[in-house]
Amino acid sequence: MRRRLTPELMDDPNIAREDLDHSLRYIRAVNRRLGGASALLQHLKKWSARWPADQPITLLDVATGSADLPIAARQWAQKSGFDLRITAIDAHKTTVELAQEHVARAGTEHIEIIQADARSLMDRFEPASFDYVHAGLFLHHLPEIEVLTVLRIMDRLARTGIVWNDLMRSRIGVFAIRLMTVGKPEVIRHDARVSVEAGFTRREVLDFAQRLDLTYCDYRARILAHRFTLAGEKLSAWT
Repeated sequence: MRRRLTPELMDDPNIAREDLDHSLRYIRAVNRRLGGASALLQHLKKWSARWPADQPITLLDVATGSADLPIAARQWAQKSGFDLRITAIDAHKTTVELAQEHVARAGTEHIEIIQADARSLMDRFEPASFDYVHAGLFLHHLPEIEVLTVLRIMDRLARTGIVWNDLMRSRIGVFAIRLMTVGKPEVIRHDARVSVEAGFTRREVLDFAQRLDLTYCDYRARILAHRFTLAGEKLSAWT
């Protein structure tokens, strides 16, 4: 199945706030039920064994949506005794507003939401500004050259490690998402389908990693959830 990019309705600057809110609520449910949150937390839990106890750990979340994954990460860190400080960015103005509201309702501290474009983050932040950089369900929105650009930016901004958390592309996945969104609003049905069609195969992900020399990253698939991560810590981490 060839990769096909179709503009997502939730990316439209003029989308109705109510429609966008429905989409973000659906994505939060998908992340809870199909492993989007656990994919990030699994890596953080593993890496936290080497975290210093006397300093905050910093995370940049790229294209955060409603900031549900930052909230999950911060809440896990608090329960585990770590001071995880998160900067979350999104280019969509209304999305940023909804994310700020969602964080406020959750009562979660040390999550800063900023409106910014992932492709120009080097204009805002210095290299190695964060310990970790995460991007969830975002890179499938982009053409190949921009996928490479954002991955390179993530690598440069991360002092310690990165997590790319996204969708696997397959005909079975497209069929499954059609079933899962029966009866949902049009914006959800449309965006869910085109998201899977724009997802990535294992071969494509590993090719990106090779072209960018991300030798410290490993690919891990969650077949039943049709998701994958490309993630790893750099050799110099916490030394």
